[in-house]
Amino acid sequence: MARPVFGREGGTAARGATVTRLDRDRPLVEAARRDPERFEALYRRYLAQVYSYAYYELGDHHDAEDATERTFLDALGNLHRFEERARPEDGDGASTFRVWLFRIARNVVANQRRGRRRHPVAPLEAAGLLASGTNVEAEAVRRDEVTAAWRAIGRLPADRRRVLVLRFVEEMSTPEIAGVLGRSEGAVRVLLHRALRSIGGELSGDRG
Repeated sequence: MARPVFGREGGTAARGATVTRLDRDRPLVEAARRDPERFEALYRRYLAQVYSYAYYELGDHHDAEDATERTFLDALGNLHRFEERARPEDGDGASTFRVWLFRIARNVVANQRRGRRRHPVAPLEAAGLLASGTNVEAEAVRRDEVTAAWRAIGRLPADRRRVLVLRFVEEMSTPEIAGVLGRSEGAVRVLLHRALRSIGGELSGDRG
């Protein structure tokens, strides 16, 4: 049986080869390339995720909105440069467009931070969004715990903080995070392990 062949667009195959379409966003990307007005479907699909990432990185609603808008404008303007790089091991439902979009968001956020006079801290008010439940006392405890966790996350080096946000807020896989950060999957696992160890140590009172 012939192995799948992936070309520039992930679908150009040699004669006799089987074409496997893995990237879930392929139809939307192709439609947007034909008609830019149809980019709105991609915008709707990823708006909340990009905004969430920008907000956790910048800690300000207005700054996050600006970064989100700039991300999608850049993505639309450079859509002709996007190259699908889905791999069989990524599994069904993989989106290399999502990884590409978040790489743009990462660069936009970095540029926005460089324009600031002060370095932002982790958004403590966001911790309240993570607390849920009807028991007031239990919710207050959870709020305190989550707030402490986000304070600790805010003190991490940028790459460790970013890998936690992408993994646990955006729920990205290790290969996706590797694509966003431009690191190997092994490096991402090391960053995640070190970040969790740092957070765990700080929350337990172990500074050693």
